[in-house]
Amino acid sequence: MIYPKQIFPLLVLLFVIPSSVISQNLYTYLNRNYNRNIEQATYSSKIRFHTSIQSWRIGDIERVTNYDSITQLYRINRTIEKKWKQKAWDKFLNDDIITLYRKNFWFAVNPLMNFDIGYETNDRETVWINTRGFEAKGEIGKSFSFYTNFYENQAKFVNYLDKNIRHTTVVPGQGKVRSFGDGGFDYAHSSAYIAFNAGQYFDFQLGYGKNFIGDGYRSILLSDNAFNYPFLKITAQFWHLKYMVIYAQMMDIREKFSENLGYPKKWAVFHYLTWAVSKRFSIGIFETVVWQNQDSTGYRGFELAYLTPLLFLRPAEFANGSPDNMLLGLNASFVVGRHSTFYGQLLFDEFKLSEFTSGNGWWGNKYSWQLGFKSYNVFNVKNLYFQTEFNWARPYTYAHKNSLRNYGHYNATLAHPIGGNFWESVSFLKYNYKRFFFRYQFQYAEYGVDYDTLNYGKDIYKPYDTRVNDYGIQVGQGLKTAVIYNDITVSYLINPSYNLNIAIGYTNRAYRNEDETILTSYFHIGLRTSLSNFYYDF
Repeated sequence: MIYPKQIFPLLVLLFVIPSSVISQNLYTYLNRNYNRNIEQATYSSKIRFHTSIQSWRIGDIERVTNYDSITQLYRINRTIEKKWKQKAWDKFLNDDIITLYRKNFWFAVNPLMNFDIGYETNDRETVWINTRGFEAKGEIGKSFSFYTNFYENQAKFVNYLDKNIRHTTVVPGQGKVRSFGDGGFDYAHSSAYIAFNAGQYFDFQLGYGKNFIGDGYRSILLSDNAFNYPFLKITAQFWHLKYMVIYAQMMDIREKFSENLGYPKKWAVFHYLTWAVSKRFSIGIFETVVWQNQDSTGYRGFELAYLTPLLFLRPAEFANGSPDNMLLGLNASFVVGRHSTFYGQLLFDEFKLSEFTSGNGWWGNKYSWQLGFKSYNVFNVKNLYFQTEFNWARPYTYAHKNSLRNYGHYNATLAHPIGGNFWESVSFLKYNYKRFFFRYQFQYAEYGVDYDTLNYGKDIYKPYDTRVNDYGIQVGQGLKTAVIYNDITVSYLINPSYNLNIAIGYTNRAYRNEDETILTSYFHIGLRTSLSNFYYDF
């Protein structure tokens, strides 16, 4: 883990590097609530842009559209005679709070927060979140950028989240917990990266954070669902192609080796090649391999055979005796009209064509898929956005013989938050007028829950060789469970530079199966900075 005390020396080192011009080498926030103007510009029939590799580098956006003009759309301009009043106005409503600009670099610091309080009407309990933090960001010359943030949190969550956190010991996407007060949790998390742009073709990013591959709300290839992890990302862009390789280290936190050795580690390499075939159509090829840091043969560490930055790791994995977990996938998107997009994904964990065509439900055919549609300015209504998406995964998808080779990190899946053995429909209606934002989400999901100590394929942390059967495997097997999730949020964007907003919302969730019913209904209001996606809809 990267801690704040480790970030400071790094920033000092960066500031002594000679440079001459300001660059645009930072990356956009991984947040979908307040970046729709940028999304609309990139999902366009007039440009070629590799939308499926997220987050987006600002310099890449500048290649196809005017990023600065887009970010100025939310600016509230007012001319005030007294200079200090003008400065205070802009700092509060438009700009970064603490800034330093020089000829060859700039630096900014903002406070981060989430002061949220709500009331759950079924359990008649008050729930709350108390988050304080900061972010620091900047650029040096035309090649280097840096970013870091840190959050300290205490919270008390609604019933189903509380139950999930006590089971996993992790707040979804936000770190490991310890008890706090009367039924609350204390947790902290941070992220950071340094980035280097090596001319027209290559970009390097060394970070501790998350990545996302896809064009949808979810990703069944690689999502930002799990907790942060250390990674090195290299991208190469030429002609209409963009190629990305990520080297990452993951962790299984269920049981420590010892107090001195900590939790067991595992490694992952991700390869993704996307081709903007035309201004409307893009297609990408995905592959990843996951292996444990130490196994029965001893300490493995990072396998040099997987160091190659090129596609097609299967021969290298086979040469190692096939001990590791290999996944393959596809991503595609097609723009219709000006700013509407059909998109989809397909992932193969394991697959055997003869077993598939026989229709006997062989357990080893583990795969998932996604199909979705989103549109900006629906019915020619400015700033009206609609999205609908369907996700589906076979039982035991993303699982392996042990959790150190599964497709997970920090007690969460690296893909869909439900795991395997599910289908889901999720839709959104969003609208904003100036700085006022409205968001409605509806989700319906069905999945099979394990019972009687049997493994029906939803939990990717259970070894797949404990499966209930070899044949007759189908989605929804086990204790059939339905989840209906509704969420309405209205917010006002106070400062767009770091997404400071005040929000009021209502969430209603119904979880039902033959064994139990969990109803959740709560109102909340909060002052927050929305920089990341946190998935509580599962």
